Amino acid sequence: MQTAVTSTSARIEDRYVTIDGLRLRYVEAGEGPAVVFLHGGSLGSSADVFLRNLPVFARAGFRAIAFDQPGFGLSDAPADHSASYRRKSIPAFLRALALDSPAVVAHSQAGGLAVRLALEQPDLFSRIVILGTGSLLPERARIEDKGAQAQQRLERRMAAQEPTLEDTRKLLEANLYHHDLITDEELALRHARSTGACFEAFVARNALADASQKAQTSGEPIWRRLKDIKAPMLMIYGRNDRAQAAERVVALQDLEPSLDLHLVDHCKHLVPWDAQAAFERMAIDFLNRHG
Repeated sequence: MQTAVTSTSARIEDRYVTIDGLRLRYVEAGEGPAVVFLHGGSLGSSADVFLRNLPVFARAGFRAIAFDQPGFGLSDAPADHSASYRRKSIPAFLRALALDSPAVVAHSQAGGLAVRLALEQPDLFSRIVILGTGSLLPERARIEDKGAQAQQRLERRMAAQEPTLEDTRKLLEANLYHHDLITDEELALRHARSTGACFEAFVARNALADASQKAQTSGEPIWRRLKDIKAPMLMIYGRNDRAQAAERVVALQDLEPSLDLHLVDHCKHLVPWDAQAAFERMAIDFLNRHG
């Protein structure tokens, strides 16, 4: 059973909607043009990643909505754990809440899902904000990255064994520049989203990861199609993120100078936390400019 732990700092009520026979949890704040927040795919990811951000977007005049995708957080796990099913769940959620062409903020792995949806359905999103999605950057010759290697070893071990609280802390530390953000409350919440049914779904997704990765990397690299996206798009990355992210961002900017692309200092992978103020300022300004 998934543990119902909610960050008391946000105090946003959990809501539920049934889609494809699955009960999916979402949270929202504010009124106005809709902005849907999509969390990443790592163990422990959920709508809770954005709890600190939703009230800020609400005060800026937006209806800010984040949902636990199938198999994450407090949402039911699907029978199909493929990336394709997860991608299809996004427009299904939009239809269920009668959201017509909302803006979307997509973190990490979800950025690839959002971009592919935007290419398949050009009118699905009115505006797109990408946060730290490495799969949208050009590949570069890899240099030794001891931090990334340590994280990969930890993730491989967690795919075989449910994480301890200390494992969860280490994974958060690997994704955050500002470790002081890992309060006891945040750690407990992230750990609750990393165990039980969430862990079982993670193991099932991990078993399909190799085949999914091969399907996504075959053919033309996705970054070459970014300029074909109809909706205005803002891309924000942490300068201190793993896998040579900063160098790859610079390479993408050189190859596609028309992209609205930004690097934030003192920021790793968890952009909505590490670069909270900069992300909110840039994203809200972007949404207002292209409203």
